[in-house]
Amino acid sequence: MITLFGHGKTTKAIAKRFQNCQIFDDHFKEKSFDEFGNELLPPNEFNPKNSDIQIPSPSFPQNHPLVKKATNLVSEYDFFAKDMPFSIWISGTNGKTTTTQMLDFIFKERGAECGGNIGNPLANLDKNNKLWILETSSYMLHQTKIATPDIYLLLPVKPDHLSWHGSFKEYEKAKLSPLERMSEGSIAIIPEVYKDIKTSAHKIFYEDEYDLAKKMGIDIEQVAFQAPFLLDALLALACEKILLNSIDYKRFNKFKTDEHKLEEFKDKSGRVWVNDSKGTNLDATLEALKRYKDKNLILILGGDDKGVDLTPLFDAMKPLHVKVFAIGANTDKIVNFCQKIDKKAIASKYLEKAIEEIQKIHTDKTTVLLSPAASSLDQFSSYIDRGKLFKKLANS
Repeated sequence: MITLFGHGKTTKAIAKRFQNCQIFDDHFKEKSFDEFGNELLPPNEFNPKNSDIQIPSPSFPQNHPLVKKATNLVSEYDFFAKDMPFSIWISGTNGKTTTTQMLDFIFKERGAECGGNIGNPLANLDKNNKLWILETSSYMLHQTKIATPDIYLLLPVKPDHLSWHGSFKEYEKAKLSPLERMSEGSIAIIPEVYKDIKTSAHKIFYEDEYDLAKKMGIDIEQVAFQAPFLLDALLALACEKILLNSIDYKRFNKFKTDEHKLEEFKDKSGRVWVNDSKGTNLDATLEALKRYKDKNLILILGGDDKGVDLTPLFDAMKPLHVKVFAIGANTDKIVNFCQKIDKKAIASKYLEKAIEEIQKIHTDKTTVLLSPAASSLDQFSSYIDRGKLFKKLANS
């Protein structure tokens, strides 16, 4: 029998496809059934003797009692390893979703399908497709021991999810783990800092966007994207060059980046607002600050920072003209950091309160940037809900 830990999108898809599964979740207080006949059970009823295989949701806590009791814990990727066709995995700290979407844009008409952390579980993918493009989280990489990509694209790795992994070293180890299993004939495009890592894959290293463009023979002048999307674009185009031996710049430049990622708009008064709700970690917000460093900024920060040291963020803010509104679980921490660098900070706690105060001071000479450097899950169901509320309040 298949046993599933956590009642999320990934495990729901597996349960729907295979049925006759057991699903254990902390929210279940007594036994019940879903519409497909799968058992929904509280964790205290788990008995590993009655289970052939246990598959956790990607971010399911690794120190959870269910994980500790498991006798045959298998990741989603390993469970579908035999069904996986030629695959491109995309990982790193920031840019995974955009790179995945760009690759899907390039290869969709050629029999590709994208999934993984982008929101489409592997249980929903067709093994008969020529190519799987998988956005791959550190959670999934930590659990995966068998499945291997044919092409691995690794964006820069910066501190994130430290409360789950325990340390940056463990987080980084998870990001690099596919390289250990890759074979001759496979390709890994990875940051220069990892040039000494051992792998049987053909390695292509890059120092930055311009270095990658040079090594891959990409005419960067023909690419219509700027940082922080430029590196995402070049990694996607590198795959087009590798697999098709050509690049269609004109078609690629028609790709539209997702909302909630440095999404700039004006309200009815012509004031500028920037929705970077997808800036859920330190590095993402640092990139956003680089873009708007010359502006008179009103910055909204805060949420669940996942245990990351935010010192580099406030060091970067020292020379900027910025006023901070703090929201979320780490509000007090943000205010304290701002006091240390002599920047004004308002402890709004909630996004609604922050926008209410910002509306009073925002002018055509200021730019409001929501780039929280933190997860939204302390107050929202997702960064998407946070971004939608931001846009609604900005335009109200």
